[in-house]
Amino acid sequence: MRIAVDAMGGDFGPRTTVRGVAQALAANAEYSATLFGPSDVLYPFLEALPASLRDARERMSLVHAEHVVGDDVRPSRVLRAPDTSSMHQCLLALSDGRAQACVSGGHTGALMALARHYIGMSAGLERPAISAAIPSERDGRCYMLDLGANVDSPPRNLAQFARMGAAMASIVDGLACPRVALLNVGVEPGRGERRVRDVDALLRSSPSSGFDYVGFVEGDAIFSGKVDVVVCDGAVGNVVLKSSEGLARMLGQRLQQTFEHSWRTRLVSLLARPALSRFREELDPVRYNGASFLGLAGTVVKSHGGADARGFSFAVRRAALEASQRLPERLSEWLVGE
Repeated sequence: MRIAVDAMGGDFGPRTTVRGVAQALAANAEYSATLFGPSDVLYPFLEALPASLRDARERMSLVHAEHVVGDDVRPSRVLRAPDTSSMHQCLLALSDGRAQACVSGGHTGALMALARHYIGMSAGLERPAISAAIPSERDGRCYMLDLGANVDSPPRNLAQFARMGAAMASIVDGLACPRVALLNVGVEPGRGERRVRDVDALLRSSPSSGFDYVGFVEGDAIFSGKVDVVVCDGAVGNVVLKSSEGLARMLGQRLQQTFEHSWRTRLVSLLARPALSRFREELDPVRYNGASFLGLAGTVVKSHGGADARGFSFAVRRAALEASQRLPERLSEWLVGE
């Protein structure tokens, strides 16, 4: 399993991507990776990997890519630019079969535009959607989409996203009949804006044997464990995701401050250390880094731009998992047979 990596993407570039890739490869001997970027920039980071990651280093190769897609670039300009950037070359490797998946922490709009250009859409799908797994009660997770690929999506696209999300939950998590819901300002019929009500009508008028459409839910249902897929417009989804990440970080910091308040609370924290460690681990947004570009004809995963090496490693693992499960092909097959 070879993963193509835009090693220059994200806020920290190769300072985090190179080590993150090595950590992902160290976790699975079947993974290998090709890193794209200026070779004179990347090579020192490869050489600086610790001895514990040397075995992974042997499965990492470099391909020189002279330019970098900036964070302030317009997606339309990226499409007209020469294909000499690390992001271009990363997607070209996926397109021509040199890699089975692509990971980048770069500009989301540029990555989406180039992915649609080089990889294309799966048959029968109109637009891609960004999806991520959100932790929920009882050690579960809820797939949420769209998280920013589209703004003001028409009802037919949102209804299609519902089916795409159900397919992902079925394929990746093995759910026989995923529970799918629409995010809304209330659960009662007739609530919310016209577009959301129209999506509800579309899903009710064409029921599916592949998933259980449960109707409207409010934001708290995302974490309740009562639904497996939540669908919303990209602008709404992006706000929910970023707010959730910020809340998780704040809770972790407040918890630490509380237990460091006095010698008594520090003693309690020592006694409760195993449970607290599990709690912090479950809250840590890093564990859930890696958003899938659903609907494309290949596996493309977007890492959070601010992810550290550990976070980037989770995005690489996510891409490898989806590629090994043939998610794009099976998603298309699932939708045709649904």
